[in-house]
Amino acid sequence: MGFETAKLLSQKGNKVLILGRTAETLHQAAALLPNTIALPCDITKPDEVDNLLALLATDYADLSVLVNNAGKAFVYTHAEGVDAIEKARQEMDTNYFALIRLTEKLLPVLKKQSEAAIVNVSSIVAFTPASIIPAYSDSKAAVHSNTLTLRHTLAKDTSICVFELMPPTVNTAFSKDIGGEAHGMPAEEVAQGLINGLESDTYEIYVGLTTTFRDYFFANPAEAFNLLNMA
Repeated sequence: MGFETAKLLSQKGNKVLILGRTAETLHQAAALLPNTIALPCDITKPDEVDNLLALLATDYADLSVLVNNAGKAFVYTHAEGVDAIEKARQEMDTNYFALIRLTEKLLPVLKKQSEAAIVNVSSIVAFTPASIIPAYSDSKAAVHSNTLTLRHTLAKDTSICVFELMPPTVNTAFSKDIGGEAHGMPAEEVAQGLINGLESDTYEIYVGLTTTFRDYFFANPAEAFNLLNMA
C-alpha cells in the first residue's frame, strides 16, 4: 500500500519521502518512482526518529503530509504457549506507539504549513477484531481512537486535517498468511481511495469491503463479528 500511495502522489508532482527499516528495499522502491527520496528509519527506535527529525528540519522543512502506514502483524489465536504478550508488545510498538511518537514530534513542522494533513492507516478490524490477528486488531482499534481525538484537538487551533484510511484485507505480502493473496483488495485501489479521500476532504476513508461492513457493524455488532470470524 505504501508503494502504491507513493506512486500516485509522485505522479501528481509531489515530493515524496518514503521511510522503512530496510535500506536496500527502500532505495529500490525510490528508484522506481519520480520525485521520491528514500530515508531509512526504524520508527520504533527513538534515536533513529530523532535523527530523522533533524534531517527533516534542515532539508525538508516544507513537509506538509504525514502518512502513518507502518505495520506489524502476527497470525495466531489465543491459547497457551503462543507468547501473546510478546507478540502484542511488538505489534503495539510498531502500529500504535511509534505512530504516536512520530506524529507528536512532527507536529511543529506540520503546524508551520499553510495546509497540512496527517493520515493514519487503520483497518476494517478497528470496528470488530479478527480472532486470528488479535493483537493487530487491538492496535488498529487504538489507532482509530487516537485518530478521533487527534482530529478533534487539532481542529481547534491548527490547519492540520486528520484522515483515517480503513482498508479491508489487502493483497500484499504483509497479508499473505491471512488470505490476502487470494481474497485481498488490490493495493493500487486502496491507494487510489486514499487519494480520492484526501482530495475530497473525506476524513474517514472506507475502501472496498470496509464501506459496507461499517454499516453492518453499526446495525448488528455481534453478527458483524461472526461474519469477520467465520472459519
